[in-house]
Amino acid sequence: MSVLRNLEEKIAGLVEGTFGRVFRSEVRPVELARKLAKEMDEHRTVSVSRTYVPNEYVVWLSPQDRERYEGVEQSVIDELGAYLLEHARRERLALVSKPQIEFRTDDRLALGEFGIQARLIEPYGAGGSASSEAPAARPADMGHTMVYSTSARHQDALEDVGSGAGVGRRRAIVVVNGKRLLVPPQGALIGRSREADIVVDDTNVSRRHAELLPGGNGWRIQDLGSTNGVRVNGRQVDGPHPLESGDRIELGTVTVTFEVE
Repeated sequence: MSVLRNLEEKIAGLVEGTFGRVFRSEVRPVELARKLAKEMDEHRTVSVSRTYVPNEYVVWLSPQDRERYEGVEQSVIDELGAYLLEHARRERLALVSKPQIEFRTDDRLALGEFGIQARLIEPYGAGGSASSEAPAARPADMGHTMVYSTSARHQDALEDVGSGAGVGRRRAIVVVNGKRLLVPPQGALIGRSREADIVVDDTNVSRRHAELLPGGNGWRIQDLGSTNGVRVNGRQVDGPHPLESGDRIELGTVTVTFEVE
């Protein structure tokens, strides 16, 4: 078994064991570990002979989720740091220091949503600066926070979360099994596959069932050749079909409510 898999199981054990008795939220440590690694991969900086990655990470949690980490936060942070170190070693990525992870609270985030801000910071000690080959942290690398939902797997800039200013900034939301999930502004794949943006875990839903698409006149849904089809407000749809807030979308035997706010 790989070291990363062992670390994932150890992190998961924090939830299933002692940690599980105090942590009841959609934001699970294993999901945080995977998204942190994703942010590391997506913020690579290629230098002369190395590929550098961020060494500082801020994890933003909703007030409800942050409260559930009380008493075990540092243990989780230590395991997440070990996971990132092993990921960097395995992918042959360069770190100018050990990964520094900090948890913070953001009132704009809902339960199950979390943000990650990744930055490359050069450490300076008494003996001088870090390696001259390491790139300096750029302003563009700071302040850009990606927000994730563990259910919807959406991502959006943190400054856009909760903003309803302007028609083009209205948020699309789907309600699946009682859970309100944000739709990424660029659209979303709906299906049973874990790679979908909005995962519907039901055998009557195809792996790639349908797609939500934004447009100048609003949102629409497109069937992707699913087995059980797509119905909107009880009517079968074939090609791209416009959506309005309050529409009921049937994916096989699963009903999803579409909302705009």
